[in-house]
Amino acid sequence: MPRLSLSGRLALLFAACTAVVSLLAGVLFNRASEAHFIELDQQLLDGKLIALRSALQGVTEARDFPRHQARLLDELSHQPDLALRVSSADGQLWFDSAPGLPVSLPSAAGLHSLNQAGTAYRIYPAPLTPGRADSPQLTLVLDITHHQHFLQRMQHLIWLTVGLSALATALLGAWAARSGLQPLRHMSAVAAGVSANSLTQRLPLEQMPAELAELASSFNAMLGRLEESFQRLSAFSADIAHELRTPLSNLLTHTQVTLTRPRSIEDYRETLHSNLEELQWMAQLVNDMLYLAKADHGLLTPKREALDLAQETDMLLEFYGPLAEDAQIELAREGHAGFAGDRSMLRRALSNLLDNALRFTPAGGSIKVRINDSARHLSLSIENTGEGIAKEVLPRLFDRFYRADPARREGSSEHAGLGLAITQSIIRAHGGQIRCESAAGRTRFVIELPRQD
Repeated sequence: MPRLSLSGRLALLFAACTAVVSLLAGVLFNRASEAHFIELDQQLLDGKLIALRSALQGVTEARDFPRHQARLLDELSHQPDLALRVSSADGQLWFDSAPGLPVSLPSAAGLHSLNQAGTAYRIYPAPLTPGRADSPQLTLVLDITHHQHFLQRMQHLIWLTVGLSALATALLGAWAARSGLQPLRHMSAVAAGVSANSLTQRLPLEQMPAELAELASSFNAMLGRLEESFQRLSAFSADIAHELRTPLSNLLTHTQVTLTRPRSIEDYRETLHSNLEELQWMAQLVNDMLYLAKADHGLLTPKREALDLAQETDMLLEFYGPLAEDAQIELAREGHAGFAGDRSMLRRALSNLLDNALRFTPAGGSIKVRINDSARHLSLSIENTGEGIAKEVLPRLFDRFYRADPARREGSSEHAGLGLAITQSIIRAHGGQIRCESAAGRTRFVIELPRQD
């Protein structure tokens, strides 16, 4: 069975609520009408009882009744729907203007109801002389059939009103729900139209109801993230093709040139060595891309082993010492701290940063590594002197295949622009953050790692 739409559910809910409210109101009105009629009947019978007692004043025995019968009949003639029974204290019947009713009627004090052959009555027994045990008994019988007909008609009207109200509310509710859910249909239309070529669409927040504004804002934010991810993916694909184009072209050219004519073994050896360098660089590029893909999918799970950051840094500075000495660059480290992390991953991240610093530090410059163990977090910064980085470039430093040096924007077998992206992935896998600051001829990469008590 097809599922009921949200508009249909709301319409049925409105109809059910209206039917219940109308029914309750009708029942309460019906009960109030019944109570009101009972009150009116009580007042009428109380008034008639006073008049009948006055007409039968002085009657104590059966022989006294004939003298007052004419006045009694005259009094009863003023109320055609009222009947009377008069009997002695021991139950002997003296007078009965309602012979069609049962012989035995309620005798207890108070108002009673009786249905006889489709006719409804109010029975009201009372003594002729209050306070006397041997007083004759009066039983007033009031025909209330017209009251019951009125109540029945009113009940029919109530049911009709309930049905019509439910139907009208269902129709109006369906229209109101459909109008109210128009923003949802608009959102559905936008979602259905989203594709790789239409990620720029957004929902107008100013036209959304307050209840849907937050959902629309989240939807727009999702579209924004999708657009950004798609753009990055497209750029990533283009960058991969761009980076692989140069080594492939070199391999193809070298091979074609070598095969144009017979050559010596040394020429072939030299060509193979050249091709091997290009192949090694391509293999490294593929490995780096696979590493970043694992990081994107949360598959980088660093080991947790106790590390001395000062000792790890000193080992890397010792490794890069000869290169720094040849380039007349001073290396230094200050501070120390302990951290539980993956040794090989952190070494790779620090090695990438030191390699970048060495490449962009001029002769006579310096590279300083500072380790700080604060109460909130551990920080490690690598600062080098030299030409600063423009502010507009800083946000893009960690993008894949991005090179701040214009001279290296073409494919190169030495640096592909993935080092900083890999470094950022490693730091994030350890729960930390990395940022770059550059001003006044100094560039500083700052790594912040969480404290581990």
